[in-house]
Amino acid sequence: MNNFKNNQRRNRFRSSGDRNFKKRNNNGHKLNGDFNNSEFKRKNPGRNNQNAAKLIEKYNDLAREALSNGDKILSENYLQHSDHFSRILNSQEAAKIVNLETNNSLDKINQKSDEVITANGNKENNLEASD
Repeated sequence: MNNFKNNQRRNRFRSSGDRNFKKRNNNGHKLNGDFNNSEFKRKNPGRNNQNAAKLIEKYNDLAREALSNGDKILSENYLQHSDHFSRILNSQEAAKIVNLETNNSLDKINQKSDEVITANGNKENNLEASD
C-alpha cells in the first residue's frame, strides 16, 4: 500500500511564481477564468527565423531530393508545403500593394486638402488686404 509520502517532496522546489503551475480550486478542478496560463500562448512568438521565400526554396529542394531518392509521396508532401508558403508570400505581396495604393490615395487627398486650405488662406488674405 502506497501512503503517498512523496507528494510533498515532489513540489518542494517549485516556486510560487512558476508559470507552468495550473491553478485549481479546493475540489481539484481547474479554474475556468484563468486565461494567463501558458497552454494557449506561443512560447517563442518571434521564433520564425525564415521568411516565406526561404521556406519555399527549402521545401522545393527537399521535394527534389525526395524525388531523386524515389519517394514520390514525401516529394508531394514537400511540394504542398512549398505551395502553402508561396500562397502566403503572394498574399503578403498583395497586402503590400494594397497598402501602397491606400497610402498613395491618402497622400493625394492630403495634398488636395492642403491646396484647398492654402487657396482659402490666400483668399482670406486678399479680402483682408482689400478692406
